[in-house]
Amino acid sequence: MKCAVILLFCTCAVWAEPTEENNIQQLAVATRHFTADVYKEILKTQQGDLVFSPFSVETILALLSAGANGPTHDELVHSLSLPSSQQSIQKSFKEFLPKLTSNTNDLKLLSANKIYAREDVKFEDAIEQVAVDVYHSGVENIDFSKNDEAANTINKWVETQTYIKITDLIKSDSLSNATSLVLVNALYFSAKWANPFRDYLTKPQKFYKNKNDYVEVLTMSQINYFNYYDNTESGVQFLELPYVGDGLSMVIALPYEKEGLTALEKNVENLLETQELKPKRMHLKLPKFTIDSEFPLVDSLKGFGVKKIFDGEADLSGLSSTNEKLIVSEVVQKSFINVTEIGTEAAAATGVQIPLMSFIQELPAPPPPKPFYVEHPFFFSIKKDNVILFAGRVNFQ
Repeated sequence: MKCAVILLFCTCAVWAEPTEENNIQQLAVATRHFTADVYKEILKTQQGDLVFSPFSVETILALLSAGANGPTHDELVHSLSLPSSQQSIQKSFKEFLPKLTSNTNDLKLLSANKIYAREDVKFEDAIEQVAVDVYHSGVENIDFSKNDEAANTINKWVETQTYIKITDLIKSDSLSNATSLVLVNALYFSAKWANPFRDYLTKPQKFYKNKNDYVEVLTMSQINYFNYYDNTESGVQFLELPYVGDGLSMVIALPYEKEGLTALEKNVENLLETQELKPKRMHLKLPKFTIDSEFPLVDSLKGFGVKKIFDGEADLSGLSSTNEKLIVSEVVQKSFINVTEIGTEAAAATGVQIPLMSFIQELPAPPPPKPFYVEHPFFFSIKKDNVILFAGRVNFQ
């Protein structure tokens, strides 16, 4: 009986070792596909503003995949759009995760993983080494039968990693003496704009939720050079706002029409593709916004093919020699984002519980700025070296 698991191509060829850049590019492509899949599923139940971290979910499930075998492993990595080889997967994460470590006044960025294990759970040496060496994950024994105390321990760790922006990730009633493992990823991001907005230019302006209905929201404004692309075929404009720090930026996808986002979201993968961005002098108006989101993700993951880890066919025997019959029963994520004149603060945490069973160009004569007024529903993503850390939409509903 299975036991329950909670998850929060010549005659001669020379094969070159993948470079760090290629490995990270591979991860960027995988995360882009994964983001689109998860986003479409979330939209089935979420109508208003939302933010989530595809990278946080992908990281914790990639760690889980290292303990999966056979069809369970193949289905999981395929659905995550990751390479079939664990060696390739682990190289990508091992090279990228160190890039998510910064603690300066202008940029705070971290990704942390933790495995909480019941004392009688014995990890395979191989998986424990992968957890530590690749995913920088610590392992801590915990008594899940004391569910309030255990939940408090886990949640305190998450709070510390996310500067108290993510609280109460794990509910005490989801833990019991049947719980054997809890895997958690926490992702925190706080960065200043390379070109900050001036406070005194922020004013209440109309934001149209649809053609007829609007709300007044505090809207920031500045004239500057931004990377920009106008996709006339799809009816959407893209603008990139760089943060302090190499390879960090927010990309805004703004549809032409006030009610155009819904149609664009049906092919959200197009919004996530690398665009032909070029520097252009823009007059940007962007509303300040804060979003808190919480999603149970089991149904979303099942919706695009992640199924075996949740049922009796699960083979997660690579995790533990003492508890081989494991299934995932829950995956949950809480995310937060706050966008202001200074920059962006964002955080996310994903829990997997396992129980038994920019560029600025100076021109001598600047052209008149092109307006980019974010005054109706839009899609955004935050990227590091093209790997999507956060994504979401704003419609003030």
